[in-house]
Amino acid sequence: MERSYVTLYLIRHGRQSSRLCNVDVELSAAGFRQAALVGERLVRERIQTVYSSALIRAEQTAQAANLYWNVEHIIEPDLREIDFGRMEGLRDQEIRQRFGDLKREQQKMETDIPYPDGERAGDVIERVMPVLRRIAHGAEERVAVVTHGGVIRCAAAHILGMEPAKYRLLGRDLENCSITELRFDRGEERFTLERFNDYGHLEKEPDLLRDRWIQGEEEGAGWQTEDSRRTGSLRT
Repeated sequence: MERSYVTLYLIRHGRQSSRLCNVDVELSAAGFRQAALVGERLVRERIQTVYSSALIRAEQTAQAANLYWNVEHIIEPDLREIDFGRMEGLRDQEIRQRFGDLKREQQKMETDIPYPDGERAGDVIERVMPVLRRIAHGAEERVAVVTHGGVIRCAAAHILGMEPAKYRLLGRDLENCSITELRFDRGEERFTLERFNDYGHLEKEPDLLRDRWIQGEEEGAGWQTEDSRRTGSLRT
């Protein structure tokens, strides 16, 4: 049987302009820089199409990276981030105060517990994997998919045969505009995980890395640019 393959480059969106949990906001200045660096990094891969979720931060990341590729940009709403339910729009401190017990239960990874009035990992897998399979069965051989940290971790866990609740073992904090590469064998109808959370293109600019962003919050964010000074965020 003749086999054909397609490569999907899953890209986490760039740094957003708010630290509140999963609010639909624009990228920060740093986020646009991250998007440009991942666009430049993937030029040699000759991307044929870029897909993104409909959330503003993902759309803008795709648009900024696509300045290097100049290909069709397709919106896929089901690539949106996991629904955090009543946690959305809250600061980290508020989340710890109001939902600390639930978060501790989730961290045990014994059961796929949903966020309050939101989704669980299994729900994300059920809506995202059909989209990735449909993309993989398209005419393209190399596509970029700009989506979200929770989506990438859930999809990777599923491909590796892990229980949905165990997705938290895959990267506590994915870097913004990191690359997770999937390969789909159209003959065997199978995804393989080729690389995960690759952010080598960001290392030459340390202020774009996630630990500096988190450190900035802990130290009062005094080093940050004006458009990224916010408070609180659920980091997934």
